[in-house]
Amino acid sequence: MGIYKIIDIVGTSEKSFSDAAKSAVIESAKTVKKIRRAEVTKFDIKIENDKPVLYRAEMKISFEIDR
Repeated sequence: MGIYKIIDIVGTSEKSFSDAAKSAVIESAKTVKKIRRAEVTKFDIKIENDKPVLYRAEMKISFEIDR
């Protein structure tokens, strides 16, 4: 039986929400090992001059803790 920790992360992309979520997981995996799940909790868009300029995906990731 494993023990898991959950942390909040935010990914960003100039292209799309899916790219923002994907980049968040990829970047997190560089320092957090054994990631098991990722849950998007919120999407939002930064708007400038009436146009979307940055897509954001707030997420929770869970990972197994080594004992």
